[in-house]
Amino acid sequence: MNPSRSLRSWLDWLRVADRLKTVSRPVDQVYELAAVVHRLDGAAAVLFKHPGGGSVPVVAGTCSRREDFAVALGTDVPGIFGRFTECQAHPRAPRLLPPGTAPAQEICHTSGVDLLQLFPIPTHHEKDAGPCITAGVCIVRDAATGWHNLSIHRLQVVGPDRLTVLLLPRHTWHEFVAAEKAGRPLEIAIAVGLGPLLLLASQATTAPGVSEYGIAAAMLGDTPLDLARGISVDIQIPAQAEIIIEGRLLPGVREPEGPFGEFRKYYGPRSLRPVVAVTAITHRRDPIWQTILPAGMEHLLLGAIPKEAHMLGVIRHTVPTVCAVHLTPGGACRYHAVVQLRKGQEGEARAAALAAFAAHADVKQVVVVDDDVNIFDPQEVEWAVATRVRADRDIFFVPGGARASADPSVADGSATAMGIDATVPIEGRVGRDGEPGAFERIRIPGAARVRLEEYLDRE
Repeated sequence: MNPSRSLRSWLDWLRVADRLKTVSRPVDQVYELAAVVHRLDGAAAVLFKHPGGGSVPVVAGTCSRREDFAVALGTDVPGIFGRFTECQAHPRAPRLLPPGTAPAQEICHTSGVDLLQLFPIPTHHEKDAGPCITAGVCIVRDAATGWHNLSIHRLQVVGPDRLTVLLLPRHTWHEFVAAEKAGRPLEIAIAVGLGPLLLLASQATTAPGVSEYGIAAAMLGDTPLDLARGISVDIQIPAQAEIIIEGRLLPGVREPEGPFGEFRKYYGPRSLRPVVAVTAITHRRDPIWQTILPAGMEHLLLGAIPKEAHMLGVIRHTVPTVCAVHLTPGGACRYHAVVQLRKGQEGEARAAALAAFAAHADVKQVVVVDDDVNIFDPQEVEWAVATRVRADRDIFFVPGGARASADPSVADGSATAMGIDATVPIEGRVGRDGEPGAFERIRIPGAARVRLEEYLDRE
């Protein structure tokens, strides 16, 4: 069975892999919990047994390395793109469970709901406006077609049964606007406590009518994706979730939301945002609250991997020899990209960079490298720029090429994008009479096979 079927099965895998740390002492859910998660970011997940001195544990950092997503997808790191793209192209049908059988609905609350009394919802950053739900997958249903859309939005707790939500102009926003124009609320379910694949699928770039549930079901392979019907909303919810918050997005209502520390490591501003009125909460008998540290590696990778897969497909339409794409952590996994290319002729690198700008509006710097460069190693990429780039020839600019609305440096909505061709010139690859070419990399035969324990003396 796929270890990503549920949060609990994934935590079991993390324990076996020695990737889960536990904290038994009480920690303050305001800042202190986030501080511990930050110190372990990228190294291990952490389970807090008694946050705020309560009995509901909190887990964070469950997928903070690419290797984690590779395991969940049943592949290796280079295979993530292909596996994700395959599942997006060939979704599978989930399985709907009979009423009363979903673990996520073992306990139901339909009156007197108080989110902060039920769950230890953290406040992460110094100037955050308050506790926020950061690992909640928001599920809405199109009333006309029954299509379910999944996405992650920041949700600020502003009352016992009230949330403000940042909706960007994507599928959930369009569903809400349509409902608001009709004068009716939009039903919503928020699933907290999920395995990596449902979180990852929720970030897929899909056409309207294609549900991320089908993508997640394909990712799980032979393990079924179980759904159940909500108890107060006509929405199908993940049956293996830890917690489900059901509610309605209210038409014509806006309340203050923010500031909030975002992926770009700056605060998002305080603004008037749509409001969710909670109608019911269901959860397992002993639920685990899941949080994602904003701007941590889990947050960045969840956003990056689906975007990289989308960009790879778009760029390959222009340059079929492109091998891989990496949105770098230093670029907030959004603004800087490295494109790996098996170059066959001059001009392909520039064409690949231009296609990358077209594929993702937020990208404002693209470095194109040869296939001998590990695009996930920043030293390798910098080395390629240092030794293969001539600035007057290989760096070019695209006015208005970057259109990142969340980038604080793009005040007027667009900015000049920069492309860097860090590939080897075709004529520089081959030497004469057996001599190495000017750009032939040095190599020590057998170095990769050396096992140091066979050589070093034991102390």
